[in-house]
Amino acid sequence: MTALNKYQRLEATGFWRPSPDAERRDVVVSLGDASLTIMDTRDRILTHWSLAAVARVNKGALPALYHPDGDPDETLEIPASETDMIDALDRVHRAIERRRPRRGKLRGWVTGSIAGLVVLLAVFWLPGALLRHTVEVVPMVKRVEIGEALLERITRVAGPACTAPQAQEALRRLSARILGEERRDALVVVRDGVRTTLHLPGGRILLNRALVERPEDPDVTAGYVLVESLRRQGRDPLEGLLHHAGLWASLKLLTTGSLPESVLEDYAQTLMAEDPPAEPLARMVEAFGAADLRTTPYAEDLADDTTPALIAADPHKSDDSRPVLTDADWVRLQGICGG
Repeated sequence: MTALNKYQRLEATGFWRPSPDAERRDVVVSLGDASLTIMDTRDRILTHWSLAAVARVNKGALPALYHPDGDPDETLEIPASETDMIDALDRVHRAIERRRPRRGKLRGWVTGSIAGLVVLLAVFWLPGALLRHTVEVVPMVKRVEIGEALLERITRVAGPACTAPQAQEALRRLSARILGEERRDALVVVRDGVRTTLHLPGGRILLNRALVERPEDPDVTAGYVLVESLRRQGRDPLEGLLHHAGLWASLKLLTTGSLPESVLEDYAQTLMAEDPPAEPLARMVEAFGAADLRTTPYAEDLADDTTPALIAADPHKSDDSRPVLTDADWVRLQGICGG
């Protein structure tokens, strides 16, 4: 989020209570690109809150009190001394509110849509046209919310994401190296449920744990991340969801700003079962060259019909490419799932 550019890597102390009858705990709060990470004093992650869903209870009062949107029983208190963190969260909240559809406008739009149903059908007669229009107008805040909802359903089936504290910074460095500094928090390593990689609405990329545990060379993992980012450029993940869900899901998202629970559940199951589509060879080679990354390690791990051509076209075959990670960071990253 652009509202966070000056607050990257910001941390603060606070007090977290998972439920009203639970004991309040001293925690460290870390502000990421799309989430708020709450850790205990030993840097063990207790929970993640999506920034799009952080709500402040006592606006203007101190100490600042927050809870996840829709779950007021779980609370986070940030003391008055942590002014930078409070200011950062307030800025994020204002940025989200500016992008959130206004209730009055939404009611007017729905009323007008009912009255002009014939006009709507004439303009968006083809389902594909309605789908493309929906993809264009859904804001990033809503995309992040949908992506987090899908991630929750995937990890509910496949187990929690791998979050060993000593590996988190190495994962961020890998993400920044391949996707850019603005997406340092984009990568999530999952224990199961994803065959290789998967892109969610909002920008998250999921990696199967095997992609960090099995390879000897981090260039292999980096190659899978890069190719998945190419798929995202070729097709918006939200478009894939709406294409799967059908016309009425697009209409519901367009008019109410939400998707049915059944749609999210069904699509999460579909994502876990499908094979990622192939990318054109020339496009991959160009992307690897631009990223200063070798194609050979990725091609050898892929071991399919494209392997010989990818090795032959390696843009960095005759010289040294820029290292993806240090040896120490690679070792840490390989232990992200705790062995």
